[in-house]
Amino acid sequence: MGSTAYPFPGTTDFSSLLVQAQSSGAKVLGLCNAGTDTINSIKQAKEFGLTMTIAGLLLFISDVHSLGLEVAQGIAVTNSFYWDANTRTRAFSERLKPKAPNVRPTMVQAGVYSSTLHWLKLAAQAGVPVMKGSGVEVVERLKAMPTDDDCFGAGSIRIDGRKIHPSYLWQVKKPSESKGPWDYYKPVASTPAEDAFRPLNAGGCALVKS
Repeated sequence: MGSTAYPFPGTTDFSSLLVQAQSSGAKVLGLCNAGTDTINSIKQAKEFGLTMTIAGLLLFISDVHSLGLEVAQGIAVTNSFYWDANTRTRAFSERLKPKAPNVRPTMVQAGVYSSTLHWLKLAAQAGVPVMKGSGVEVVERLKAMPTDDDCFGAGSIRIDGRKIHPSYLWQVKKPSESKGPWDYYKPVASTPAEDAFRPLNAGGCALVKS
C-alpha cells in the first residue's frame, strides 16, 4: 500500500509516519529498521493505538525482552533461529547458560557459533597445513562440506557464499501465554531452505558462472 523513509540517524518521533501508515488501509506495518528505532516505533505504535499488525523484519528476541510482552504481544517476527524452537536449539541455549544465565541467544549469536563450528570441523578434517594454505581452497572446501549444528540443523553453503537453511515466522505471545522469561514466540509458519533466500540466479554474484 506504500512505504515511507525517515531521516537516519537522529529520528525519535515516528508519530506522523505511524498515522500515515494507519490511514493507508494496509493490514500490516512492516518495520524495515532495527535497534532503538524499532523499539521506539513499536512503543509509539502502541501508544497511538495502531490497529495494524506490526511485522518486525529485523527484530531480535532481546528487543522483545526490552519491550516486554505487554507492549510486544502480537508482533510478527521473521528469523532463522529461536532458542526454544526444538530440542537442538534448546540444547545449544542450555550450553550457554553458565556463561550468560539471564539472557537467551539471538540469531546473530547462533550464526557466529554456526559459522565458527563449520570452520573448526573443516580444520579438524583437513589439517593445519591446508587451513594455513590457500584461502581460496579453504573457502571452496567450506562450501563443499554440508553444514549441521544445533542452531540451524542441516544446511549448506551455496556457490555465492550464502548459507542456506530454513526460515521462520513467529508471533510474540500474550503475557498470559508465556510460561516465563524468554518464552516469547509461538510458531506461525516456516519456509524451507530452498525457498528461504533469494534465488541463485537473481543475485548477480560474480562467483556464479553461467
